[in-house]
Amino acid sequence: MAGSRNPEKTRAEILHAAYKEISAQGFQRASIENILSDVGVTKGALYHHFKNKYELGYAVVDELIMAEITERWITPLQDAEKPLDALIHVVRSARDCVCGDKIFCGCPLNNLSQEMSLIDEGFRLRLNRIYESWCKCIGDALARGQKEGEIDPRLDVKQAGAFIVAALEGTLGLAKTSQTAEVLDLCVDGLLDYLNRLRIL
Repeated sequence: MAGSRNPEKTRAEILHAAYKEISAQGFQRASIENILSDVGVTKGALYHHFKNKYELGYAVVDELIMAEITERWITPLQDAEKPLDALIHVVRSARDCVCGDKIFCGCPLNNLSQEMSLIDEGFRLRLNRIYESWCKCIGDALARGQKEGEIDPRLDVKQAGAFIVAALEGTLGLAKTSQTAEVLDLCVDGLLDYLNRLRIL
């Protein structure tokens, strides 16, 4: 049995299997049986670590989705010497948000937000916390760019941070719906054009 002698490893395996299942099926349709089969553990092992499906879902958000957003979008901007260049770089990386046979899956954070925010307050609060951190990080990076004379000082950085996150999430949502690289490229190029226009030449 996978991880049967190592509780921490078993928990991590269950968590990653749940993330995979939720990403493919959504939280409500996610199957505990599929998760158990993927890891090779019993229900008892799962419920030893997570008392119910919602607690498992919350852990996916708190531990995996937050870590993914932090690694992909937040950490590269923190203390970047050239904040605008760093932001442009991470936006370009949105083109890499594909899975399977180049099938666009959308953003796991946005997918869960659309599905669960009006259904469960626990999900809503956790997802909103991630969005707030993401928006603030972008706003802080833009503010540093203003102090360094790189970005237009008239820019409302809080407003811009929220707009950029919304544009990124919308980009991935459109790509998921259209299932075409052309839509993804169109949206990313539009956002990159906006960011470049913030630069003081």
